Amino acid sequence: MALSLHNLSLPTKIYQFDSSCNIVNKVPTRDFHQISQFKVPAKRGNHKSYALLRKPNDPYLSHSINEIRDERRNDYEEDDDDFIEKQALADVWKYIHGEDDWVGMLDPMDPLLRSELIRYGEMAQACYDAFDFDPFSKYCGTCRFERHKFFDCLGMKEEHGYEVTRYIFATSNINLPNFFKKSRWPKVWSKNANWIGYIAVSDDETTKRLGRRDITIAWRGTVTRLEWIADLMDFLKPISEDKIPCPDSEVKVESGFVDLYTDKDESCRFCKLSAREQILSEIKRLVDKYQNEESISITITGHSLGSALAILSAYDIAETGVNAREDGSAIPVSVFSFAGPRVGNVRFKERLELLGVKVLRVVNVHDLVPKSPGLFFNENVPPMLMKCAEGLPWCYTHVGLELALDHKNSPFLKPNVDPSCAHNLEAHLHLLDGYHGKGQRFVLARGRDPALVNKDCDFLKDHHCIPPHWRQYENKGMVKSKDGRWVQPDRPKLHDHHDDQRHHLPQLGLTSSF
Repeated sequence: MALSLHNLSLPTKIYQFDSSCNIVNKVPTRDFHQISQFKVPAKRGNHKSYALLRKPNDPYLSHSINEIRDERRNDYEEDDDDFIEKQALADVWKYIHGEDDWVGMLDPMDPLLRSELIRYGEMAQACYDAFDFDPFSKYCGTCRFERHKFFDCLGMKEEHGYEVTRYIFATSNINLPNFFKKSRWPKVWSKNANWIGYIAVSDDETTKRLGRRDITIAWRGTVTRLEWIADLMDFLKPISEDKIPCPDSEVKVESGFVDLYTDKDESCRFCKLSAREQILSEIKRLVDKYQNEESISITITGHSLGSALAILSAYDIAETGVNAREDGSAIPVSVFSFAGPRVGNVRFKERLELLGVKVLRVVNVHDLVPKSPGLFFNENVPPMLMKCAEGLPWCYTHVGLELALDHKNSPFLKPNVDPSCAHNLEAHLHLLDGYHGKGQRFVLARGRDPALVNKDCDFLKDHHCIPPHWRQYENKGMVKSKDGRWVQPDRPKLHDHHDDQRHHLPQLGLTSSF
């Protein structure tokens, strides 16, 4: 079923904060994610209508970027009275989440689907923006912000309208050493744990706008360049070996991913429960809490290694039946992943489809990560050959539907760059903003600031004069104490597992370790 949907504006903002999560007023801040209320222009010929790109008013945006936008503005016919209807999403959210497998929505690109992909991508990006990866910080490996202040501190509260209900921690994994960041301080918050994501739920106002109560899981990827790819053992093992239920012993996933998802360390108060147990118990609690609401969705997002964890946890939620209501109906489970690797074999893909999990993968065709693991035996190999190689421990296949983007189509980006730039999440969101379909001209549809691309890389063309790797906290988190010394301030006590998880774990057949 092909749909033509209106665009939806769900902006986010990033401000500059000090280490105590206070806005720094003396430093001019830029409204990086601000999105205008775009209007739908008249159609030209047989081409799909695009959201009108209006000239940005941001005085801090590169002058050359403004010039390029002005040139492209002539491609549209302005109609000041044609505003985007925000109610559109409430009526069609099931199609946006893959009820019809996105038929007719990717080419040409549906503007509302684009908007939602960017919104969930920003929720994954929030994991990077909030993560303390500085080895000189005694809180390295944690989230910089308290759970109840998470979206406020990132300037995303009003626009996204979600409340974080749980933080997710994982224990150090010997198979993926480059995923974990550790502090150089002799006394640290934890020697074995890292913060790897969060679970959030839409508030009442946002729920009304979305047309359902949305439970979102966002997984953090790796903050290193691409070293973690070398950590992959490229070895499949039955998913049931790690006590994840599965009726088919031939369903297999990459061993490093499932170990990271299921490992725990009972000597660490943050990892007494595995990431899996933390996820399942919290989803169970939220499903029970909102049981009587008409519509609920479970949406999982992640970038890079976080994409693999998103797909794995989506499978687990559906296979375990945590998404089941009391009346027996299933809450839809969807994954919007970015730059993710292959996760499992053909049988894993088939089982995921049978469970009704919908996966839309956004990739850059020049990115190396989606080509791994399974370099030689994958979904691109002829079916007969794949059938013969099915039992091999290095035979992988992608799941779901792929939306392939090409950074060489963007006039803002350098065509040939370090592989880590092609893998960058902000770059993927930039490419989504300008993508309208195969062979169509790259034009930014939502006015998303291209400067965000250089937040953690050097990808924008130099004449835009946006410095590379520009994101950093004021004075790198140092503050001046009362006695005139520069120190790292103490943060509020970190909370580990919540007491109410004791109640939900036995209901899932899982034993409590605390």
